[in-house]
Amino acid sequence: MTSTTTSTTSAVPERAVPPLGGFNSTLLRIELRRMLRNRRTVIFSIVLPVVFFLLFGTGKDYSLKDAGHGNVAAFVMISMALYGAMLSTTAGGAMVSTERSQGWSRQLRLTPLTPTAYIAVKVLVAMLLGGLSVLVVYLAGSFTQAQMDQHLWWETALIAWVGSLVFAAFGVFMGYLLPSDNVMQILGPGLALLAFLGGLFTPLDQMGQTFQTIAKLTPMYGLSELAHAPLTGDAPGWAAAVNVVVWLAVFVGGAAWRFRRDTARV
Repeated sequence: MTSTTTSTTSAVPERAVPPLGGFNSTLLRIELRRMLRNRRTVIFSIVLPVVFFLLFGTGKDYSLKDAGHGNVAAFVMISMALYGAMLSTTAGGAMVSTERSQGWSRQLRLTPLTPTAYIAVKVLVAMLLGGLSVLVVYLAGSFTQAQMDQHLWWETALIAWVGSLVFAAFGVFMGYLLPSDNVMQILGPGLALLAFLGGLFTPLDQMGQTFQTIAKLTPMYGLSELAHAPLTGDAPGWAAAVNVVVWLAVFVGGAAWRFRRDTARV
């Protein structure tokens, strides 16, 4: 009996890709809740910048001195908001490292969630956390001694928040580059150094010329210049904008490179 070759091998239907690759508000809400449950993240990225502002920006002889279109307390407030945004967005992006070490990212690849949507969720959560950090510091400033022209409150806050996208990309890059669930413990001292070089703790014009030259090549320099410029009234210059764009391109490119290598192994 000749058996006709059953060429109708039970083909497994391709899994349908959901709209936006699986990106949805429910996933975003869950990821944000997971991030806020991390006490270390909340303390270092939201509480610590407020504490620094209250310590260095209020109750000092220099706090009420003129700083352009506001006072020195407002200048310190912007600096600490930038510091908080940097910590928050880096921590949010670097969460991919923890999920990789725990095998969670591998489990997610069994779902219809596309890799691009996964990264988009991480970056958006990082930016939301950065926005929260900026908001909390600005609220502390509004209830204490920070003073500046009304429109500068939202203008400087927006620059600090949008500009922190650089560090969200940095966090994702480091999350894929450093296979460790303690990635923020590794990055913490480096972020403090970047904040120092960016003039967030000490104005760069009080440093030597060599130090200022080195600082201009670091990731926080351009963002700090752009965020403080509306308050001081000084034009930040093209170098600050180029600094932000170049470092954003470097970190996005690095994150994409490590992301492709990571997904290629699956």
